[in-house]
Amino acid sequence: MTYDINSLNDEQKKALFVTDGAILVTAGAGSGKTRLLTHRIAYLIKEKGISPFNILAITFTNKAANEMRERVSSMVEGAENVWISTFHSMCAKILRLNIHNLDSNYNNNFTIYSDSDIDKVIKQIQIELDKGDDDKFRKNLAFHISNYKNNYNSLQEYKKDNEFSNDIGEIIPAIIRYEEILKSNNAVDFDDLLILTDRLFENCPEILQYYAERFKYILVDEFQDTNKIQFDLVKKLASVHKNLFVVGDEDQCIYSWRGANFENIYHFKDNFQDVQVFKLERNYRSTKNILDTANLLIKNNKSRYSKNLWTEKDCGSEVVRRELNDEQEEADFVSRTIYSLVNNNGYSYKDFAILLRLNALTLPFEERLLAYNIPHKIFGGYKFYERAEIKNVLSYLRLFVNPKDEQAFLRIINFPKRGIGDSAISSLRKVANANNKTLFEACLNIENLTDERALINKFSNFAKIYADLLSSYELEPLDEFASEVIEKFGIKNAYQGKNEEDIDKLMNIDSLLASIQTFVQKNPGTGLSEYLESVSLVSDIDSFDESNNVTVATVHAVKGLEFKAVFVVGLEEKIFPISRAIGSEADMEEERRLMYVAITRAEENLFLTNCRTRFIYGKRDYMLPSRFLGELGYTNVKPKSSFFTERHETPTYSHDINSFKNQTNTSFTKAKVDTSIYKVGQMVLHTKFGIGIIQSITSDGKCADISFNGIGTKTLLLEIAPLKIIK
Repeated sequence: MTYDINSLNDEQKKALFVTDGAILVTAGAGSGKTRLLTHRIAYLIKEKGISPFNILAITFTNKAANEMRERVSSMVEGAENVWISTFHSMCAKILRLNIHNLDSNYNNNFTIYSDSDIDKVIKQIQIELDKGDDDKFRKNLAFHISNYKNNYNSLQEYKKDNEFSNDIGEIIPAIIRYEEILKSNNAVDFDDLLILTDRLFENCPEILQYYAERFKYILVDEFQDTNKIQFDLVKKLASVHKNLFVVGDEDQCIYSWRGANFENIYHFKDNFQDVQVFKLERNYRSTKNILDTANLLIKNNKSRYSKNLWTEKDCGSEVVRRELNDEQEEADFVSRTIYSLVNNNGYSYKDFAILLRLNALTLPFEERLLAYNIPHKIFGGYKFYERAEIKNVLSYLRLFVNPKDEQAFLRIINFPKRGIGDSAISSLRKVANANNKTLFEACLNIENLTDERALINKFSNFAKIYADLLSSYELEPLDEFASEVIEKFGIKNAYQGKNEEDIDKLMNIDSLLASIQTFVQKNPGTGLSEYLESVSLVSDIDSFDESNNVTVATVHAVKGLEFKAVFVVGLEEKIFPISRAIGSEADMEEERRLMYVAITRAEENLFLTNCRTRFIYGKRDYMLPSRFLGELGYTNVKPKSSFFTERHETPTYSHDINSFKNQTNTSFTKAKVDTSIYKVGQMVLHTKFGIGIIQSITSDGKCADISFNGIGTKTLLLEIAPLKIIK
């Protein structure tokens, strides 16, 4: 990027030219804030003669910092002397030079502990407190350590604020011990970088004075995402020259669960004198129809500055809303639309994003994208079958197919927690070797192979449950057997917390059960080994081209990114908005901000989908459309019953803004494929599933049930399935 003030619009120029004092820029999505920030740094150096050494720019991600650094370097000389960094890297740099002044127990070579390092420290504390493998205590302690540090209170205040929390009497001493261990290891955690820097400035005013004198001009990006301590650090660093330029958008604050406080934008005026405020409302990313949709939604939030995004772009494609029968129809609609835009309208796979509120919704999309040979990658979580809770369930099932599978056994023998650690496994292995048994065989026969009562007690209950289930393995339908395995081994009991992570894991297990039910329905008479074979194929997608993939992601994972076409899926009450937000105005406003972020990722095409029924919380249930759809003016007009044979059709909806007349009219060309060439009994070759035989075709010729060797029956849309007729 070259330095060109004329490339800025009038509002950006107004903010640029005011160099001194406290300045707040409320910048809507896609309004060119990065261009403004980089031009401001260049303007200070080129036009005002400010030394790069005296400029500090703070952002929230390394990606954003690197991008800003590259842009400024292309504009002016000496840009390498500007401090452009994240809050945490800035603090680490300051502490490397000064931490010994705060506490002599530290030296400048301190280690920054990763999450895995912290887990080991917490496990050490568990041992010291005789908590053993109490997973609940470990999670509780990890939560309180993070919460305590993000709130930046004293331990006494934190204890008082949380006096009704479970085990708080044990948690406070454990936190103290945690701090002692880190200090004795000359280590800090991620939160400590901020806390210790702030404490350094408090205890060593001469060090604060040095940095506050040095940084004559300070710029902060994504100011709405700052927490209490980050705001405090900014105030301290700007205390001498008071030249502070912050850019933020309270409508995009979606990290309150990490301590972010969008109200820092409102409090900015309270902490600095003569604050000048500028609005950036011109959007360079999206079409008018998309922006009108975003504006209509976010105006329902009360806690915000009034902004109305606008663009000089034309209206573009109408925003499309679809209501589908279930998650399979939803995934088919998305897949077919992507196929059409790629094959008929010149789009690339990388132009698409499928955005979800929860990771647990990804499975149908992963399966259908795979079936239609559409390359994709998952962000904001692991691929479905690579998630720990899914691997655990599948490992249990694998042991009924192949009892020699030692890796499956080792994975699940202490899940859920049974007090079986490395020592018990080592003892079991000695018993197995002495009796020429596999590890799993020794477990199942433990009472007959040893007199050691402690070892028998550890493994006998597992062995009994397995033996009981084995008797019904060949007799029960696969879906019922899988449900019984999950119930008898208490797998769901491991995820009984009310936090989002546990809810997500439980929903993932329910999605797995739904997929097994679908497999059984489509493949009567097949068993567990066939299902596991099918799963192993579905998870084998690493060969796709990583440079050109459809993005499947949570909304949180794509903040700051943009795509030509965006699908916001799963727009149902208790999913988006999430159930815990219902009844809380503050949480609901955050959910609405999250929806706003999702909408404003789209450049040209936006698709909003919901299902009438969804397999959720262990059963198929009727779903209510998200309230956000109602706020956007979408109302159902006699939505007809739809079966799989009607997936290519769409119910009609009305919309009350921008003359959205007929939601079935879209700007892209529909795929034109002659499906009449397919006949029942034909042998076909699928690029991923191999050879199959067409079992049936719907009356309209759009869909077919195809039986694939070793995989089972798949129902596919013939228009987009990668099939070749063999005979």
